[in-house]
Formats: sequence, structure tokens, C-alpha cells
Amino acid sequence: MIFYNDEESRTLRTAVYGAMLLVSHADPGPVLEERFAGLRALRHLSPDLRVVMGAARPSVPTGTDEEIEPVVLEALRASMKILSVRSPEDAAGFPRAVLAIAREVAEADGVVVDSEDAMVARIEGALVL
Repeated sequence: MIFYNDEESRTLRTAVYGAMLLVSHADPGPVLEERFAGLRALRHLSPDLRVVMGAARPSVPTGTDEEIEPVVLEALRASMKILSVRSPEDAAGFPRAVLAIAREVAEADGVVVDSEDAMVARIEGALVL
């Protein structure tokens, strides 16, 4: 089991929960369905990262979507750096897991619109080392 310090854990939670939030906000729809889809999709993360996600309340920035997006995208980039040092195995699987989570949030209402696809693409761009 890999233990992350408080700052690393907060960054990882901001990245994952923030990605869910960005996709959910990309197409205002059934918020509860999207939230539950995102929480169920956490299964895509490694066991160590699921522990981090459940260790504290979700860390998501507040503000307008325009203010939130750069914070979350930076948290995604920082998470990749953290994982590449602390757990190369998690670093390899993290992008795939986060994108799967984002897609499940987008698909929660049965329809994926262009704005959701565009947000998933921006998330994917932030997950490249």
C-alpha cells in the first residue's frame, strides 16, 4: 500500500472529483445520476487510489466553471507527476481510469453531447506527462 501525504492526497482528490464536476457541468443534466455514475466509476482506480478518494471529503474547487477548469486541469497534471514518482504503476493506469470515470459521468443520462466530449478531450490532454 502506498501512502500519500495530505497535499498529494488533496491533489489527487481534486483531480478525480474535479474531472467529474467538469464533465457534469459541461451539460447541465441529471446531477444526481451523474454524481452516482461518477462514484460508481471510481472502481476504475487502483485500490490504493480508491483509498485516497475515500479518505476525506471530495476536494473540488469552488467558483464559476471558467475558474474551476484551470484548477482541475492543473490538479490532473500534478497528479500525473505525483504518481510517476510515487507509483509508476498507478501513473500508467490513472489516465485510463480518469477518462473512464469522465465518460461514465457524460453517459449518465444516456446522451453524450459535444460539450461533454470536448471536456473529456481537455481532461485527456491534461493527463499526458
